[in-house]
Amino acid sequence: MLQSAGIMSYYRLTITLLIACCVVPVMQAQSGRRKTQPAPAAPVPTPTPEPTPVPKNEEKTDLLFFIGADRNSSYATYPFSYYDAVVKGCADRLRAGSSASVDITDRDLSRGEAIKKAKSEARSYVVLLTLKFDTLARNYDDLILEFVVFTPGTAKVVTTGRSYQNANRKGPIIVGPTARGAGLYREQLLRQAGEDAGQRILKALHLNTPVMR
Repeated sequence: MLQSAGIMSYYRLTITLLIACCVVPVMQAQSGRRKTQPAPAAPVPTPTPEPTPVPKNEEKTDLLFFIGADRNSSYATYPFSYYDAVVKGCADRLRAGSSASVDITDRDLSRGEAIKKAKSEARSYVVLLTLKFDTLARNYDDLILEFVVFTPGTAKVVTTGRSYQNANRKGPIIVGPTARGAGLYREQLLRQAGEDAGQRILKALHLNTPVMR
């Protein structure tokens, strides 16, 4: 019996060793395996924010004009609409031909007041317009527009000149010189004279630009 027990123990030991010999290599093989790591995901590019456009500051000019008319300088009495026409024509041309700011007055502006106004200004040129009868004209209604420009601060005269009716006429005027429309027709001519004065002022100040029509 003892011998049988010994034999059984021997077989059990042998089987145990065989099992151990088989299991160990398998465990080593499994432990030796490396897990395949997945490739890292490509980084998602962060969109670059577009630069916020910086608003451009509007170009500002230091050039200013103040325009008025001497409405009581002539012995003849002309309608105020005549003076309004030359002032408006001059102002429109100065605005169109430069980046200057233009201010006008519909009140009477004498030469003395224009000089005083110019001396009180730091940046604004003062433009004085005067209507006078054209003594060389055949028509008693023909007028001459005289203009003078004073510098700010000193009231020094920059330029002077004369502009005549219909001086820069480029096309027909719709209103004809009929008895009923003579006043309006004259205002159109005087407005053109004002535009011509403005053009001459721009040229004298080296601000002349082509007229777009």
